[in-house]
Amino acid sequence: MVMSFFRRTDDSGIDHIEAQVQRMVNDARHTFDLAMNAITGGSVSSVADEVRRTDRQINITEMEIRRELVVHFSVHAGGDATEMLVFMNMIKDLERIGDYNKNVFDLAEEGVSFADAADLGLILGFRDEISSRIALMGEILTVRDEERARAFISRGDEMRREFDALVTDLVHATDPASHAVPRALLYRFLKRITAHSVNVVTAVVMPVDRLDYHDEADDTRV
Repeated sequence: MVMSFFRRTDDSGIDHIEAQVQRMVNDARHTFDLAMNAITGGSVSSVADEVRRTDRQINITEMEIRRELVVHFSVHAGGDATEMLVFMNMIKDLERIGDYNKNVFDLAEEGVSFADAADLGLILGFRDEISSRIALMGEILTVRDEERARAFISRGDEMRREFDALVTDLVHATDPASHAVPRALLYRFLKRITAHSVNVVTAVVMPVDRLDYHDEADDTRV
C-alpha cells in the first residue's frame, strides 16, 4: 500500500498535513455542489462569491501543504521520499478538481441551465453520484481501505467511459449547437473531475511509479 506512510510514534506534522488534505476534499465537494446546483436550476449570482472564495482556498491550502511538506522532510531527513511524492500528487489532483468545478460554474454564469431540460434527470444523477464520490474519496484516504479503493477506481473507469460515449453521441448528433455544446462541455468537465478523483484514490493501492496514470488504457493498469 502506497499510503502506509511509515509513521513515527509522534508525527504531528503529517497529521496536520493529512487534515489539510481533508480540507481540500471538503472544499472540492462544496464547490462541486454549488456549481452543479447552479447549472441545474439553482442560484447563480448569490453563490458566485462563495464559489470563487472556496476555489481560492483550495489553491491556498495546496500551497500551504507544499511548504509544510518541504519543511517536514527537511527536518525529518530519514523520512520516506515516497510519502512526499504521494502527497504532492494528491494535492495536485485535488486542485484540478477545484478548477473543473469552477469550469462548470462558469457555464452557469454564461447562462447555461438544464433546469427545464429533458435530460435533467440524467444530469442530476451524475451530480449526486460524483458529489457522494468526492466525500467517499476523503473517507478512503482516511481509513486506507484497499478494497473500497479498488471499487472506487473501477466505478470511476465506468463513469469515464459513460462520459466519453455521451460526448461522442453529441459530436455525431444533428442537434443544434445550443443543445450539444453545453452538454459536451459539462460531460467533459465531469469526466475530468471523475478522473482526478480516481487518481487521488490510486494513492491507496498503486505503486508510486503508476500514480497519475488514470487516463491510460484499462489493460495497462495493474
